[in-house]
Amino acid sequence: MQASRWTHRPVGSTWGDFGPDDQLGRVNLLGPEKVKQGVATVREGFTFCLSLPLDYPGGNVLNPRRHPPVLRPTLRNNKPNFAYRTDQENPKFTDVINDDAVVMHLQYSTQWDSLAHVGSMFDADGDGEPEPVFYNGYRAGEHIVGPNDPRDAGAIGEFAARSTSFAHALGVENMATSCMQGRAVMVDLHAHFGRERAFVGYEELMRVLDKDDVVVEPGDMVCLHTGFAEHLLEMDRAPDAAALAKSCAVLDGRDERLLQWVTESNLVSLIADNYAVEAAPARHHPARCASLPLHEHCLFKLGVNLGELWHLAPLARWLRAQGRNQFLLTAPPLRLPGAVGSPATPVATV
Repeated sequence: MQASRWTHRPVGSTWGDFGPDDQLGRVNLLGPEKVKQGVATVREGFTFCLSLPLDYPGGNVLNPRRHPPVLRPTLRNNKPNFAYRTDQENPKFTDVINDDAVVMHLQYSTQWDSLAHVGSMFDADGDGEPEPVFYNGYRAGEHIVGPNDPRDAGAIGEFAARSTSFAHALGVENMATSCMQGRAVMVDLHAHFGRERAFVGYEELMRVLDKDDVVVEPGDMVCLHTGFAEHLLEMDRAPDAAALAKSCAVLDGRDERLLQWVTESNLVSLIADNYAVEAAPARHHPARCASLPLHEHCLFKLGVNLGELWHLAPLARWLRAQGRNQFLLTAPPLRLPGAVGSPATPVATV
């Protein structure tokens, strides 16, 4: 079904498959049956928190544009509203109140990428001129808008008191209202590759799935345990970028067979405990191309959300010890209208 925003769609994409104005992509497959399948995997009633502390990785070495959260008290009667004694207002009151605010880069730590996070230069109009578009043909500057003045960008400083960007389509609030709950499967790459850097393409991934008897079915959320997040935790908010660049498995976004598997599997989301799910930077490609090919394929073409920097190690170890790989995942992002990414505190129930 064609939308008025485009005259043709990227080859192999799902644009229009879920309706001309769809903003969910593959999340449409995460319906009641997948929730019941997820619930059916629960045997012990144990739960695992899959979020890092949101002040990890620490500093801004891994990404100079993203900074740790900043906590500050709100202001009350021109005083910091922290350990605030209400007897200052009325001597009969006994309350002592704390109330705080946070300045947060939404994709600093454990996070979801919305479909508005990464688009592509693509000729959606069919006129021979590519334009910046996102999943299902939503347009930069029309549906996903932001400022031109650098003073209106950045989350630190005197100009950071008002909103200047907004995703009128494809924002994380669509994921939040869908609840992001259903069956998930764990792919334990760390068990096979350890902490050495490894590019995992289609053949490597298929070997792991076969050895561990992992079956990915339509509508599943797929988690990739590489050990990266646990490595980060050991660095105690002082990440060594050079060491991390040589550590742990990453998906090879340049592997066309791997991308085709993502398409054919009908998985809902790809989630990893590493920095970008795929290798960043990607392997060299001689032609004009996406710098993050897996992001382009998933977010832009297929409507597959990506999760990054999740804390998967304790769950992965428990599942492996039990000879299991399926679990119930509940992982909504913040219901923050207009945001293109969001922190999350995912919960696995086994």
